[in-house]
Amino acid sequence: MADILIVYGTGEGQTAKVADRIASTLATLGHAAEPVDVKQRPASLDLAAYDAVLVGASIHMGKHQKGVKAFVRDHRDTLETLPSGFFQVSLSAAIDDEEHHQEAMGYIDDLIEATGWHPDRIAVFGGAIRYSEYGFITRSLMKSIAKQATGDVDTSRDYEYTDWDEVDDFTGEFAAYVEEQLGLREQASERETAQSL
Repeated sequence: MADILIVYGTGEGQTAKVADRIASTLATLGHAAEPVDVKQRPASLDLAAYDAVLVGASIHMGKHQKGVKAFVRDHRDTLETLPSGFFQVSLSAAIDDEEHHQEAMGYIDDLIEATGWHPDRIAVFGGAIRYSEYGFITRSLMKSIAKQATGDVDTSRDYEYTDWDEVDDFTGEFAAYVEEQLGLREQASERETAQSL
């Protein structure tokens, strides 16, 4: 069993929902997973106490949460020593065409360039439009964006674009990768012990 930390930034709650789903799926696969909002993480949080780390962020106005970038920059050295992954939640990932896929991946390229972190596994998931939670200005802006992107402009309801099967598949793949890396680490440790005897 691996101890996996999931640190995420969220705007309207969809990334938190994805992080919770990942934690739940990891638990069914026999791992301990702890989702932590980057804004609410304890000062004593020690990444080295975990076997692996997943970082998640959403895109708002073309950018990830500042707190997520700061977290990655502050902990980059430790992240590079552990099995790690990054998942991104955005409206552009909900649109199935090459232009929007490249846009979604471009945000990840920007994060990697800004932080110097190279996650082992990466995923992009469709987000959500929560008209019911927006103020007038944000609702108008999101309606304008949605008109061009998805066509979902009925502001009397919310829209969710996350493909939960994709989330589960990514989680399973990440868990398998972590298990493989932990197995390799254990084998190396056993070899070192045998050589020192």
